[in-house]
Amino acid sequence: MTGWFHSWRAAVRIARRDAWRFKGRSFLVLAMIALPILGVSAADLTLRSAELSAAEQATRLMGAADAAVSDAGYAGIPVLQNPEGQVTTAADPKYDDRPPPEGRTDVRKALPAGVTLLEDHSGSAKVRTAHGLLHTGIRELKAADPLAKGILTPLDGRFPQRPDEVAVTSRFLEESGLEVGGTLAARGLDREYRIVGSYEIPDDLRAPQVNALPGALLKPLREALEGSGMATPDISTTHLLKLPADSGRGFTWNMVKEANTKGVTVVSRAVLIDPPPRSEVPLFQREGYSSFHLNGGGAEASVLIAAATIVGLAMLEICLLAGPAFAVGARRSRRQLGLVGANGGDRRHIRAIVLAGGLVIGLAAAAVGTVLGLVLTFVLQPVLEEALGQRFGAFDVRPLELLGIGAIAVLTGLLASVVPAVTASRETVLSSLTGRRGVRRSSRVLPLVGLAAALLGGAIALYGSLFSDHMVIVAGGSALAELGVVAMTPAIVGLFGRVGRWLPLSPRLALRDSVRNRGRTAPAVAAVLAAVAGTVAVATYATSADAEQRAAYEAQLPHGAVSAFITEDSGRDVPAVREAVQRHLPVEARADVSRIAVGRAGCDTYSSDAGCGRTEIVVPPANECPLWVNPSGTDGDPAARFSKEERRKLAEDWRCTHGDSGMVPTSDGLLVADATLLKVLGIADPGAERALAEGRVLSFRKMHVDANGKLSLRVITDAKAYDEAAMRGGPLPGKVKALPAYQVPGEVSSYGVAGILSSDTVKALGLGTVPVGSYFSTDQPPSSEQRQRLEGDLSRLGGAVHLHIETGYTSENSITLLALTVFAGLITIGAAGIATGLAQADAEADLKTLAAVGAAPRVRRTLSGFQCGVVAVMGVVLGTAAGVLPAIGLRLTERRSRMAWWEEGRDAGWASASDLPNVPIVLPWETFGALLVAVPLGAALLAALLTRSHSAVARRAAT
Repeated sequence: MTGWFHSWRAAVRIARRDAWRFKGRSFLVLAMIALPILGVSAADLTLRSAELSAAEQATRLMGAADAAVSDAGYAGIPVLQNPEGQVTTAADPKYDDRPPPEGRTDVRKALPAGVTLLEDHSGSAKVRTAHGLLHTGIRELKAADPLAKGILTPLDGRFPQRPDEVAVTSRFLEESGLEVGGTLAARGLDREYRIVGSYEIPDDLRAPQVNALPGALLKPLREALEGSGMATPDISTTHLLKLPADSGRGFTWNMVKEANTKGVTVVSRAVLIDPPPRSEVPLFQREGYSSFHLNGGGAEASVLIAAATIVGLAMLEICLLAGPAFAVGARRSRRQLGLVGANGGDRRHIRAIVLAGGLVIGLAAAAVGTVLGLVLTFVLQPVLEEALGQRFGAFDVRPLELLGIGAIAVLTGLLASVVPAVTASRETVLSSLTGRRGVRRSSRVLPLVGLAAALLGGAIALYGSLFSDHMVIVAGGSALAELGVVAMTPAIVGLFGRVGRWLPLSPRLALRDSVRNRGRTAPAVAAVLAAVAGTVAVATYATSADAEQRAAYEAQLPHGAVSAFITEDSGRDVPAVREAVQRHLPVEARADVSRIAVGRAGCDTYSSDAGCGRTEIVVPPANECPLWVNPSGTDGDPAARFSKEERRKLAEDWRCTHGDSGMVPTSDGLLVADATLLKVLGIADPGAERALAEGRVLSFRKMHVDANGKLSLRVITDAKAYDEAAMRGGPLPGKVKALPAYQVPGEVSSYGVAGILSSDTVKALGLGTVPVGSYFSTDQPPSSEQRQRLEGDLSRLGGAVHLHIETGYTSENSITLLALTVFAGLITIGAAGIATGLAQADAEADLKTLAAVGAAPRVRRTLSGFQCGVVAVMGVVLGTAAGVLPAIGLRLTERRSRMAWWEEGRDAGWASASDLPNVPIVLPWETFGALLVAVPLGAALLAALLTRSHSAVARRAAT
């Protein structure tokens, strides 16, 4: 044991001295290993610091309170909740198949006596800013109260103390252009508030928000909007609760369950910190909730598997890149190693010295990477918090995790030095001292093992492609096959040598040297192969998926056309939207559209509030799809009464087809417009224009018009009652009116519009209209600059404007493919450069001989360039071939899976022949060209430029 310790101590001292002597090579390897360690350690520190403890979560949610209590909204009936209070359902099982009652309950009656309560109201409003209007959150909370400490963090000034004061988040100040000391006003409320301070929300740094005292802003705003007939904001209320000082253990789980019986939901600090077992949670005993988890274990397992795979591949890549660098060091130190052997050292000591080099570099990389990760994370903490959008909790340093990350660096350094250590130990003392290279025979076992792994992996991938729907089988088989090809690399490099007979002098010498010295060539080629294979696989899959998406793309409008809708505030901002579009875009024609208004004027398009209604197209019974509707008086699946063949046939029936897609701001697809809309949508039908002028409804869906040429429209005056009746399956309320209709003939693309009515037709029905926006045709497709200016103007309106400019399919893969190509190119150049440096160390004697016999100085540069290019070409060619196959296998598996789903849909009746899946396989030829031509050529030129032409003529060692 003592001898082993002393020999390794001497080996480490020698390795440390050599690492310090050859600083450039040592720094290169250290950087390759330390950079990933830096990234992983920084990521670990960031994630752990951003991961809040239960106590920190409770403080940010409820400040210093013991619980946050809110009305479940079920009219006081008992409810069940999970311990976190994020899932609530009615306790009575009878509400599993029908909606529970809606209504409020008195929260205070559900709470223990003697508690202290602090109201917390949340809503939203449009606030006037320096740029226009900003839709922002409103929080009415007495933030200066000690009970609220920790919910909001003050930055400048103070929190409001009077009803006419507000504080705002720093993000609000950035977006609004306002300042502390200024004033703000909500749209619809004739009252100004003075900004007395700024703050931030620790859990959401990007949120624009206004803080006021309870009852100071939301209630007056709601009353003002109700008085003007406008839509009112929803207001949610939470009560922060503080128990008496002598209450004991806080708001316990039993107290939470007691409050649940009175229709109240509670988030308790004590329960968050010490949650009850699942067996004590009534919600988890209900059917459908027994396996409920907020964070699925399966997802975490998938993340761990993916992380382990990435770490393993990164270690393999680093070992392949760093291995030749350690071989360079061993080759340059061969005389020193020979002296060790001449003085009694055996192969164990030679291996120990080279392995100690990997150990020293690994330890240094672990220390440097971990320390830099720790320092950078601490220094960049504000930047990281801004990027994550939340403040860290405690700066959480977990020594065991950092030690584990550092151990990866040490292991990587050792693994990278294994092959050079074995190779160096096999050299005889004589050849090491004289500089003779001798004959290096490559292993015959490794290529055979690689061939077996490649064949087995290929068979697994083929099976997954042809007989299985699981992509993981294809991915696993492809990975095994690629590892097999990596193991076969020395033998494959030897096959490339047969090409040398047809090459000129310099490339022939470079290829011969690479083949004769496979020990240094093979790892570099394998590193290039691995990087290029991954790049090609991802690029091929991404290009194929892009072609699939291009073929499946459905235009929302004619090319170059524009639609702009706003469905809130009863069309108040529609004129401003129309004016902004016409000011910034090259508009040719504008078609204004409205919706049919049922109920009070302040109702939004999809509102089910009291007094709000809507219209609905009634499909004639003869036009109803038999697969979708049951005969009167029957229940169950309508398609179940047909055979498989009948369902396939009915799926092709015109009654069972869906209309085209498009964004239409009404629930039934009906728009109130004139004939200009037909022009903008590209519908050329004189009969349709005449029918619209005559007061008929234009229908673009055959199923909506009955045999008498009528379209039936149900006028729903109480949307809430209608929704409840539809859920019960009872008679639907609402008066049905039959309107004369014109069915537009042929297959016309209406871009989601189901029908068009004129305003006169709507007036004849006794109904009103509300503007919702416009469609625009353009002289030429709008430019990016024009769109940006338009979106900037629309954002100042403070409303949710639905803007669409039809530009056709736009691929998002170009940046991805470019990044992948650059990544593979850098790996290729780095690996080829390392191999070239090792080749120069090996071929120094030959280069001196060439210089002695009169070879031109450019021969040295040319040889160096071709040595680098040869490695790059071999790696890129092998990597391209290895990367295409898994991508094709994955696409074939996806095609089989999609076809199986389509066949199942055909049998069930919900898929037709037009839904036949299209899963193309497209090769990324541009990426191939860049990898196969540009990258090797660039690597060769770079190596030639960085190589010195002249070298001092020296005596060649005797051989």
